[in-house]
Amino acid sequence: MQTEIQFLSAALYKFVDLPDFADLQAPLQACCEANDVKGTLLLAHEGINGTIAGPESGVRVVLAFLHADPRLASLQHKESWSPKPPFTRMKVRLKKEIVTLRVPELDPNKTVGQYVKPADWNALLADPDVVVIDTRNDYEVAIGTFKGAVNPDIKNFVQLPAWLDAQPYFQGEAAKKTKVAMFCTGGIRCEKSTALMKMRGFAEVYHLEGGILKYLEEVAPEQSMWEGECFVFDERVSVGHGLGVGSHDLCRSCRWPLSVQDKLSPHYVLGVSCAHCHDQRTPEQKEKMAERQRQVELAEARGEVHVGAKMPVHGAH
Repeated sequence: MQTEIQFLSAALYKFVDLPDFADLQAPLQACCEANDVKGTLLLAHEGINGTIAGPESGVRVVLAFLHADPRLASLQHKESWSPKPPFTRMKVRLKKEIVTLRVPELDPNKTVGQYVKPADWNALLADPDVVVIDTRNDYEVAIGTFKGAVNPDIKNFVQLPAWLDAQPYFQGEAAKKTKVAMFCTGGIRCEKSTALMKMRGFAEVYHLEGGILKYLEEVAPEQSMWEGECFVFDERVSVGHGLGVGSHDLCRSCRWPLSVQDKLSPHYVLGVSCAHCHDQRTPEQKEKMAERQRQVELAEARGEVHVGAKMPVHGAH
């Protein structure tokens, strides 16, 4: 028997026309709060995106609330469990895009790449004629990616179109025959990035259905082409095969995921700095971070959650 309380996380997104998205904010926020569900949900004209977590019964109620809207009836989600609450507050935010790319003419509801099931993904990775691109940010790729994947080394998703423009093998009419496969954490960034490639005239464009999370859930470690851990946008920081909680912690100063080895650095100070940011912070900033860490530890000693310790929002799934 599991004696500790388990918290259910549900990661979800759907591209769907929601012209009245602003009207959905207040009732959705109220539903989450009434059921002790926390996390972040983004609403935009183009759809919904986010992750929520809480007691299983509460999360199920919120999912049912969403499914009651006919436009969201087919909304799918990915589940995982954690012994600690992954979030400390609930926010329903209104946005221009549910994942920001800043290509206004793009519509993933109209054109998108071909979905590839996790069980079939290895074949694409092994095909020398396929360019496989990791569409995630540099700090995500740093802790894990698929063997042989191209790393664009971007700070955020909006930099991807410019990176694509700079790649010689994607230029000209002949290049549009190139087979391209793209992947991200949960699938949403690939909806837009593959739609972008299709819009640019590339015929064979694929993406990993359900993202890395679905692959890690369904593909056995001994068959896996995944190397490392997968960054997630909550207090778990990273997950591995079977979606078990990974070994990384978060630098609370720069938000970089830190391995056990990273924390052995002389520049690592819990809650204050790490090797990635120690030389980018003033003594005054470090003192403020140190004070916040002291408050966090005092709150933990009292059995409370310090709101200042919330997981920072890095980006999209």
